[in-house]
This record gives sequence, C-alpha cells and structure tokens, in this order.
Amino acid sequence: MLKRQVQANLPTKWGAYDIYAFSEEHEDQQPHIALVHKDINVTNAVPVRIHSECLTGDLFGSKRCDCGEQFEESMSIISAQKGIMIYLRQEGRGIGLINKLDAYNLQDAGLDTFEANVHLGFEADERDFGIAIEILTDLGIQTIDLITNNPDKIAAIDHSDITLRNRIPIIIPPKSENEGYLKIKQNVGHLL
Repeated sequence: MLKRQVQANLPTKWGAYDIYAFSEEHEDQQPHIALVHKDINVTNAVPVRIHSECLTGDLFGSKRCDCGEQFEESMSIISAQKGIMIYLRQEGRGIGLINKLDAYNLQDAGLDTFEANVHLGFEADERDFGIAIEILTDLGIQTIDLITNNPDKIAAIDHSDITLRNRIPIIIPPKSENEGYLKIKQNVGHLL
C-alpha cells in the first residue's frame, strides 16, 4: 500500500510545482514522486506522464536509451498544459541500477534489453504501473491524457478507475547509439 509522506513547493525550470513523495511498505526504498503543476485544473483531463526512473538517461544523458529525452519532452508538455509527472523509482524496468548496469554489459555482448533482464533472472519488465494509479487516486485525478508510447501504461489506466481520454505520443528522433534499442521496443509493441 502506498502512503503519501510529504508535500512541498518546488520551483523548477519548467515552472512552479508541488512535489509529493509517496512510499510503499518498505520505508528504506526511495520514494515515488508526483510533480504537480501549481495551476493544474483537475476538473478537466490532466496531462500525465508516468516515467520510470532512468539514472543513466535522466541524469547523465545516456544515448543508449531515449529516457532522458522523453522526460524533458514530457516536462515541456506538462508545463504548457499544466499537468503531472509521476516519477516511479523502478530503475532498469524494475530490476535496480546494479542489475541494469549488468544488463548493459550483456547488451554489449549481443543480447537485447529484454533478453538481458531475463538472462539475469528477471522478467523482461518488472515494473508495476499500479503505483501510478494509486498516486493519481490520492491526488484526486479522475481523467487524464497520458503522455506515453508504452501500451502497458495505457492498459494499466484502462484497467483502473481513472478515465483515459487521449494518448499524447512522445516523438524522439533515434540516434545511432539507440536505434537498436528503439527497434526492440517497437517490436514488443511500443507505439513508436
């Protein structure tokens, strides 16, 4: 069960937000975050991005993936349309940073991103998007426009009490370093 721990004001380069921290049963885990635009209108469909933590992409600008660019583009949309960024602490599709870096080595040896996770003893994708549903419910959000290319995130919303009005695609041009990664995502159903 998710519990709201704290809320604070957070001025950012994208404007003024409230930041909320939510924790699961294990309080030693890093909290999940909701960044809520100060001028949000919850009576309309709210633009929402459910973003899984990617330290290498979000912070260090890795070109192995498009995560950091998706985060930046989503924040631009959220800023313009007054929405919410949900930042789930599910690094490496839920396998954690150390295992993700091990997966990088396996990818360099020829496995794709999903095969590497399975080779390490995990499911191809261990993430739980139900956490985002709990956060949206706690925030009183009923109708959203979901900023995503991931059909699993769409399915999570479709199987909840949250109404999905629209999908907002994220269009990030591929780079030579992540073309293969994006092809694999497209092959498993991502809407690229």
